[in-house]
Amino acid sequence: MIRGLYTSAVGMMTQMNNMDVVTNNIANADTAGFKKDVSVTQAFSKELARRLDDPKYELIKHDNQVGRMSLGVFVNSVHTDFSDGSFEHTGESLDLAIEGDGFFSVLVNDNDGNSSEKYTRDGSFTLGKNGTLLTTGGNVVVGENGIITLPNGEISINQAGEIYVNNEYIDRFKIIDVENKDSLRKYGDNLYDTIDESNVTEFSGRIMQGYKERSNVNSVEEMVKMITLSRVYEANQKMLQISDSTLQRAVNDLGRKTTTA
Repeated sequence: MIRGLYTSAVGMMTQMNNMDVVTNNIANADTAGFKKDVSVTQAFSKELARRLDDPKYELIKHDNQVGRMSLGVFVNSVHTDFSDGSFEHTGESLDLAIEGDGFFSVLVNDNDGNSSEKYTRDGSFTLGKNGTLLTTGGNVVVGENGIITLPNGEISINQAGEIYVNNEYIDRFKIIDVENKDSLRKYGDNLYDTIDESNVTEFSGRIMQGYKERSNVNSVEEMVKMITLSRVYEANQKMLQISDSTLQRAVNDLGRKTTTA
């Protein structure tokens, strides 16, 4: 009975964790360059159940093995699916999409005013004061020569990420790739951070000017997952209520019999 309560409780926690992942995916279905997360579940080690103090086996074997039982599954890890989203043509000169692998480099300021480099697939850029190139979140975009600042004029960007204004070379986007993308960590604001295990490599894709990469989230698929998770959660909740009610009845009945005796 206790094991049943435990298994149902673990199942509810697992579905809640899965629901958090699905909800975040749906919330970012329209976020440019967003990559969906996928939760990976793992079964708990099976526990050996034993029949103890059973009079039926008292003369033969006091400790009789019933068999192994599973205690349910739990969310072992959350992985990011880095497959390309669809490309939407906008015609805007500062809308850029990366075809293939790669990430734009941006600078992020922390609460102490220190800057650190982060990475994004969202190439929907804007111009700030003094022509500074910014992300939609207001972070500064970085080129090979530092912060990218563009003068007034016609902006042209080729497939290698080289920036020209009025046919004059300005800079080249600092675009990186990571060999082991599982090492990337979501930083927030549609940004990623690397860790010591990240193997940074050269960019081998191409830049598409006038295009925006849409999220790779399939809204219909995620909604179906949400409905399924809700039903599984409700089923675990009912099992928990039934087990709790049965256990409560057993304790109360046992107490009345003991008092009567």
